[in-house]
Amino acid sequence: MKITIIAGARPNFMKIAPIIKAIKKAQAAGKQMEYRLVHTGQHYDTKMSGTFFEQLGIPEPDINLECGGGTQAEQTAAIMLKFEKELLAHRPDLVLVVGDVTSTMACTITAKKLCVDTAHVEAGIRSGDMTMPEEVNRIVTDSICDLFFTTSEGANAQLKNNGIDDKKIHFVGNTMIDTLLQNLDRIKKPDFWDTNQLKEDQYFLVTLHRPSNVDDPEKLASILSAIEEASMDFPVVFPVHPRTRQIIDQFKLNKKKMLMIDPQGYLEFMFLVKNAKGIITDSGGITEEATVLHIPCLTMRNSTERPETITLGTNELIGDDIHKLKPGIQKIIDGKWKKGTIPPFWDGKTSERIVHILGNVDALKNAGPVKVKSDLSA
Repeated sequence: MKITIIAGARPNFMKIAPIIKAIKKAQAAGKQMEYRLVHTGQHYDTKMSGTFFEQLGIPEPDINLECGGGTQAEQTAAIMLKFEKELLAHRPDLVLVVGDVTSTMACTITAKKLCVDTAHVEAGIRSGDMTMPEEVNRIVTDSICDLFFTTSEGANAQLKNNGIDDKKIHFVGNTMIDTLLQNLDRIKKPDFWDTNQLKEDQYFLVTLHRPSNVDDPEKLASILSAIEEASMDFPVVFPVHPRTRQIIDQFKLNKKKMLMIDPQGYLEFMFLVKNAKGIITDSGGITEEATVLHIPCLTMRNSTERPETITLGTNELIGDDIHKLKPGIQKIIDGKWKKGTIPPFWDGKTSERIVHILGNVDALKNAGPVKVKSDLSA
C-alpha cells in the first residue's frame, strides 16, 4: 500500500511522528507499505515547524507545498491547488490526514475529487462551536472520508450519529499520547530554566492563541492581569504564540511577573507541562497531555472537542470569564484539584493499531457505502 501522509501545522507533527515510526516498524517486519510525507507549509518557520521535525525524528518531507500565510480561504485554495499537482504526479492508494487544521480539510477535499481514498486520524471529535475554523474543518473532513480513526467513545458515537458505517470506524486511541510517552525520557529543561530559578511544581504554564482570547487587546490585557494576580507568588511561564506576540508587542501588554518566551521545541515544552503546578490554556491538545501527566488544567473556552479530558481527566472549562480564573487557580494552589484518570487506549500503542489496520487492504475494500447526515441537521 502507498500512503501519502499530510502534515501542515504544529499540532500535526506530534500526531504523524509515531505513525511514521510504526510504518517503518511494519516495513522492517516485511509489510508491503510505503509512505510519502507532504508538508503543506501551513506552519513554516523553525519555531513552529522545523524544530519539531528534528526533535521527533520526523524525516524530511518528500515535498513542501509552501502554503503559509494568507486568510483561511487563501490558504485553503493554495493547498488544494498545489496538492492536486502532487497527487497527479504521485498517486497513492490512500491519503492520511490528521487533526483539524486547514491542511486536513483542504487535502481531504482534493484527494476525494481525484477519487483517492482518505483516512482521518482523530476523527469524530466536535466542539459544537461553529465559530471555530477547526470545527468546520472537522465536519467537512469527516463527511467525505473513507476510514475513521478515533480517540474516544464519544467520537465513535458522533460518527455513527452522522451515518458512518461501523466498519469504517476504528477506536484506536490518541497518537499525541504515543508521542508523549515515547519521548518522556527525552524531555529537557529549556535554556531559561536555571537562569530564572524555576522549580518543579512551583510555576504556572500559560498558552493563549485563539482569536476570541487574544485579538482584542483589552480582553487579552484583562486575562493576563487576572492570571498574574491569581497566581500570587508563583512565577508564570508563557510561551507566546506568534499571533499573540503581535498583540502583546503592539499594545505593550508585557507583565513583570510573566516570563514571556518564544515558542518552545517539543521536548522543552513537554518538560514545562510535566513540571507545572497548573496550566491555563485555550488549546485542545495540551489538555490531553495534561490529563495523561495528571497536571491540573484550566481551559479558557466555552466548549471543547475533547470532553474526556473533563469527564475523565484533569481539565476544566472556565469559558472566557476572567472571574473564574482566581478561584480555579486558588484551588490548584491549595491542592484541591481533581486527580483524574487516563482515557481508554491512551496507552502509547495507537499508531501501531492504525498501521495494523492500514496494512489490511480489505479494511478499505470491504467498508460499506457511507450515508452521511450533516452535523448541522436537526
